[in-house]
Amino acid sequence: MMKSVLTVAGLAVIAFGLTACDPEVGSEEWCLAMKEKPKGDWSANEAADFAKNCVLPSD
Repeated sequence: MMKSVLTVAGLAVIAFGLTACDPEVGSEEWCLAMKEKPKGDWSANEAADFAKNCVLPSD
């Protein structure tokens, strides 16, 4: 029982660590990553965020 709890906890830590590696939406790194990603794979939210932050930045 304890081994399965530790396994699940370990997998949760790994999953959290992998998601924390994504660049922040709107950052220069994120814009570059989106330019590399095929447009057909973008979600509607990603397309809107890209337009807002990478094409028409408010800075």
